[in-house]
Amino acid sequence: MGIFVNYDADLIVIGSGAAGMMAAISAARNKKEVLLLEKLPKIGAKLKATGGGRCNLTNTLDNETFMSHFGRDGKFMMPALDAFDHTALTSFFKELGVESHAPDGFRVFPLTHNASTIIEAMQKEMHQLGIKVRCKQRVTSLLEEKGEITGVETETETFYAPKIIIATGGKGYPVLGAEGDGYILAESVGHTITPLHPAMMPLKTKEKWVENCRADTIAKVELRVDMKKYKKLHAKGDLIFTKEGIRGPVVLDFSREITPLLAKYHEVPLIANFTKGMNEEQIRAHFKKEVAAAPASTTLELLRTLLPESLSLELCKLADADPNLTLAKQNGMTRDKLIKLLVWTPLTVNGHDGFKMAMITRGGISLKEIDPYTMESRKVKGLYFCGEVVNLDGPCGGYNLQWSFASGYLAGVSVSS
Repeated sequence: MGIFVNYDADLIVIGSGAAGMMAAISAARNKKEVLLLEKLPKIGAKLKATGGGRCNLTNTLDNETFMSHFGRDGKFMMPALDAFDHTALTSFFKELGVESHAPDGFRVFPLTHNASTIIEAMQKEMHQLGIKVRCKQRVTSLLEEKGEITGVETETETFYAPKIIIATGGKGYPVLGAEGDGYILAESVGHTITPLHPAMMPLKTKEKWVENCRADTIAKVELRVDMKKYKKLHAKGDLIFTKEGIRGPVVLDFSREITPLLAKYHEVPLIANFTKGMNEEQIRAHFKKEVAAAPASTTLELLRTLLPESLSLELCKLADADPNLTLAKQNGMTRDKLIKLLVWTPLTVNGHDGFKMAMITRGGISLKEIDPYTMESRKVKGLYFCGEVVNLDGPCGGYNLQWSFASGYLAGVSVSS
């Protein structure tokens, strides 16, 4: 026997990001009366900022490969991706009048490279479907009776519905509305929240020399955690030095592995290969070839054949090498130290700016408590989750937005069945 309540809607969606809007649309297309609640004055604030405002919607990977980038929990996504993969997503937006493309063959963007195009198209579709959108409505509690959801309370009103979808996102960029509200709501009805860490963000280093190298982007850098227990953790991509540390695509990706370690150990030693993967033997051979062509080359000039001058000078300092001497005139220990530094340069991560600079959140609502085939809570009937609020996070490159759209779609369809 269901709960007898005078409902305001068939479904209430909490949050107007990618997941929330997609959930609302897929439910409304299945003839459900939908009310979407957003605490900010406008919808889609964080979506508008995604990918630097360019909106990297998804990527072109097959589902198996896509899931592998989320780690051991990636398989949880299979039903959502089966229902709504990257092909379905691009078709959905094409149907809304938004063409997309993959200029590098991998990352998919709207042709406009403007997130506003996506938000406006979804907003128009929601309006046409009769979805009621109420902004400035912060949900403060869930209403349930005998293990079944019955509605929500906001700071000013109470709304009733037999189905609720929480699509509130994580804690990254709180200025854009991501303050972890969904975790509090889920926890209040018995859900477990795994440890939360900021991710996809710049990192600070103990080494101060990095600030002297800010002018250049170093391509194809490999980063590894230099701790015995975590030797397998590594990432590759472009790196940029900052006044206080490191950023760039490789750092954004790798930060999701580093921040949990930093919380545990306070410092995380890394080693970085800035020479596109060259080993000692290859570097020695390269220098031998360069010296044969120009015997009077200084050590700095040789290093500049591999690296920008600013980084070359700092590595010379670290090796106690005189940049103006030829490599042959450096003493043997200095020469060996320099070559070893070129293969693996030590860096020590000792901080970050917290959730205010994090694009995503690592951690969330435990996957064990969510049915992957419907996104419904295993604890409370009629309660669903989608997007970043659950314990899944991926690297840069459209992974997290695709998951948000796919899980939102599946939740919206499941509510309707």
